[in-house]
Amino acid sequence: MQTPFQRRLMCLAVASACSALAVPGLAQQADTPAADAPQVIVTGIRASMQSTLNLKRNSDGIVDGIVAEDMGKFPDTNLAESLQRISGVSIDRSNGEGQKVTVRGLGPDFNLVLLNGRQMPTTDLSDLSGRSFDFSNLASESISQLQVYKTGRADSPTGGIGATINVITGRPFDNPGMHSSVGIKAVKDTSNDHLPNDVKGKSVTPEISGIYSNTSADGRFGVSLSASYQSRDSGFNRAGLFNGYQGPYLGSAVIDGQTLPQPGQPGAQNITNRPAPDALYSIPQNMNYNVAAVQRQRTNGQLTFQFRPVKELTTTVDYTYSENKIQTKRNELSVWFAQTPTSTSSWPSGHVVSPLTYQEVYPTPQDISVVGSDFATKTKNQSLGFNAQWKASPGLKLEFDAHHSTAESGADSPFGSENALSNASFSRGTTKVDFTHELPILSMPAADLAKAPIQAAGSWFHNSYEKSTIKQAQVKGSLQMMEASNLNFGVGYTDTTNRSTYSNVQNNTWGGATKASDYPASLFQANSLPSFFNKLGGANSPDLFATLYTFNFAQVRQVTANAVGNQAAYLPNFASADTDRTLTEKTTSAYVGFDTDWDTKIPFHSSFGVRVERTKVDSVAQVLPASAVVWVAQNELPLTFGGQAFSNKDASYTNVLPAINLDADLRSDMKLRASAGITIGRARYDQLQGGLTLGTIANVFTGGSASVGNPALKPVKSKNLDLSWEWYYDKQSLVSLAYFRKQLDNYAGQTLISQTLYDLHTPIGGAYYKAALASGCGAADTNCIRNYILGNFDGQPGVKKTGVKGDGMLDGTITGLPTDPLLNFQTTTYANQKSANVSGAEVNVQHMFGQSGFGIQANYTYVHSPLKYNNADVNDQFAILGLSNSANVVGIFENKDWSVRLAYNWRDEFLAATVDGNGRAAPVYTDAYGQFDLSIGYNYNKNLSFQLEAINLNDATQRQHGRTMASTLNVTQAGPRYMIGARYKF
Repeated sequence: MQTPFQRRLMCLAVASACSALAVPGLAQQADTPAADAPQVIVTGIRASMQSTLNLKRNSDGIVDGIVAEDMGKFPDTNLAESLQRISGVSIDRSNGEGQKVTVRGLGPDFNLVLLNGRQMPTTDLSDLSGRSFDFSNLASESISQLQVYKTGRADSPTGGIGATINVITGRPFDNPGMHSSVGIKAVKDTSNDHLPNDVKGKSVTPEISGIYSNTSADGRFGVSLSASYQSRDSGFNRAGLFNGYQGPYLGSAVIDGQTLPQPGQPGAQNITNRPAPDALYSIPQNMNYNVAAVQRQRTNGQLTFQFRPVKELTTTVDYTYSENKIQTKRNELSVWFAQTPTSTSSWPSGHVVSPLTYQEVYPTPQDISVVGSDFATKTKNQSLGFNAQWKASPGLKLEFDAHHSTAESGADSPFGSENALSNASFSRGTTKVDFTHELPILSMPAADLAKAPIQAAGSWFHNSYEKSTIKQAQVKGSLQMMEASNLNFGVGYTDTTNRSTYSNVQNNTWGGATKASDYPASLFQANSLPSFFNKLGGANSPDLFATLYTFNFAQVRQVTANAVGNQAAYLPNFASADTDRTLTEKTTSAYVGFDTDWDTKIPFHSSFGVRVERTKVDSVAQVLPASAVVWVAQNELPLTFGGQAFSNKDASYTNVLPAINLDADLRSDMKLRASAGITIGRARYDQLQGGLTLGTIANVFTGGSASVGNPALKPVKSKNLDLSWEWYYDKQSLVSLAYFRKQLDNYAGQTLISQTLYDLHTPIGGAYYKAALASGCGAADTNCIRNYILGNFDGQPGVKKTGVKGDGMLDGTITGLPTDPLLNFQTTTYANQKSANVSGAEVNVQHMFGQSGFGIQANYTYVHSPLKYNNADVNDQFAILGLSNSANVVGIFENKDWSVRLAYNWRDEFLAATVDGNGRAAPVYTDAYGQFDLSIGYNYNKNLSFQLEAINLNDATQRQHGRTMASTLNVTQAGPRYMIGARYKF
């Protein structure tokens, strides 16, 4: 069903096409200018549009792209944000910047990114062991073209079933002579203004770039150098249920400590509009408010040498470097719900529901968590390549290309790649959250941090590292068989290695690690919480807890380590890894193809090809097994780890991949295309890697979590059909319609296996636990049970009382004994067990209104798959992630002095994940999102120009929800970003 916005945008796209079609005579006349008409040379935006259409028109298969307006001047400062203007392409944003792309409903892991035709490695600590390329690592100044191949090609490396995206950098022989330019910008990110004063960065940060290219007078030598540096200080503020919801539960279900009281039971009177017996409902797990300051320094550079000893031979050596440093300081206020039987809640009507309001009352004060993080990461990419193109004879062309490329990500801080230092004030009484506003409203009227000062609680320090290496060599050839026919052939070898390591130092002292008196009150600063969420509805509610406490992470960490007397417990482990996984893929390939132009009544071109690949997979893993289960707090069961476990597995597979591309010239300005073929997309590295990983903390009621990959997974295989009609009715104008269908097999479905592991025993249900129940404690009252065990069995095997917590409850540990029940784990693994189909259509319009300087680009993409997530099904499910409709409208004006581009990009709601923040099988949906971007350029003279850019001009916010639209998971506020700069061409 189309939304009103979709209908309006479709009407706009059609109206744009009709406005162009209304002047066919003028469009056709433009193809045959009068003999005495002067030649018009277009530059800037119009030149980019014209070159982009030429790329699309002259390619085999269905290809879209973007061409730089000038050397060192790409339409957008971020490559992903440029790609989103292409029909069928959607992007994922992180911290207000385009990061990863989805093409025709297939997510970032299934789109292959090439750099000058070479497969590039990628690493990302926020998405460890994925294959998706992070475009925010690359500056746009050195890029000359982006090519998006939406259909398969026999001569292209495999891995992109959505698309293969080729990033083309400039080379000196592309633009003979000497060319150079330098640019400077001032970057103002307004999200930085909505952060606490003690963590916000600079109001304005610099960006500088330069490019130099030169060739010798005889055209035999060439060199080019490009470099850029950008510093950006920004932030984002996020609120929601970061650990998701407990459940879903059937309305008639009775599970102690988890489900709502049934009618007639104590507490049932506190429920308004109770979910029906056959309805599914979920209960909030926690509530968080988070503010994060992010500082980024990005450095890019490329050096290229070209040598042409003879006219027939061209050699190229290039080196590409990028470095992205990110520092994050985060502060958080959070509470944890215990699912008490005395809770008060109100519910909407429906078959799948979550509460409108939810309130818990506690017999003793509970903790308010005041959490801080301070960490930094560095990602470095390097690529050294060699290319030789040789015209061996008038009819034979040969090409050799080889490269060695690495991507490496790791910690860039003494505090690790990520961390959290939790502090607690045991002053929380009645706690309520209201979900009826855009911003969930947390109220704690009795909380008083002055009466119950803040003290250190639990903490963790991660040290993650990932390195990916690709060594690739390709030999290609093209032999002219007849006047209009070519035999294409080639062989290749690709060696890909991905290594990821991880260590964690965790303190499970969630009931309090120290005394409040260890911390001077001056360590914690009070801030107005509503001020950080002023763009969200409900932020001005008088019920909202008004204070967010921030602190200097390094100072509080040091005070805590001193108080505990253990420095190493509050620092990451850089010396060794808990897990160390290496996956190697070695692929040998060969292809052959035949291209022919057919001189028939309707001229057409055909391209037939087949690619054969053989891949060997080897997985080696070292993991950290668990040895004990310890009950340390109300609902937390941390695992004790020690020792080492190893696994070594291998597999292999072969794929035969045909590709057919046909295009017919219905008229000199009109094409009809048809393409069919088979493409593959490889599973993520973490889906392939062996070695069992256990979640560090189990839950009293739901047990533990674990995951393990499957090296024998085969790639997803896609059988593709594409049709396209294209009308190039003017040099810079186009109307096109496209249809696509993909039949996907071998999808790696996620499976949850319920099992026990490592002979781990839990105290839940053991002899001490049963004695507490017999004494009168309810199964849901875990505080009562812990208090009874620590008070009556201290000193007995597995029981150790350590003191009294701030809420008056006993503190200590209860360890599972061999006579206790085995802990049950929900283990996630993968198997080739799913098939699906994706189909859709694209409409694309590009029109320049004569010589007025005005133009418009508009496109709309509709994507459909019957395989969707069923929110009413609690079982394991498979669904395609990232599937969404999208649209773009870009208004353009350009003359010799001014250029203006106002762009609106919209992406419909899509399924982002099938596992929530706590590792449970549950859907995570990203709400529909629309953003305005503006760029204005002014040419002062032929050498000097000025630019103004505005990103997210409408200050859009982002939101994710669960099984229902009302089930808020998180909502994020950032802000517009502005850049003003100048560029000088020498």
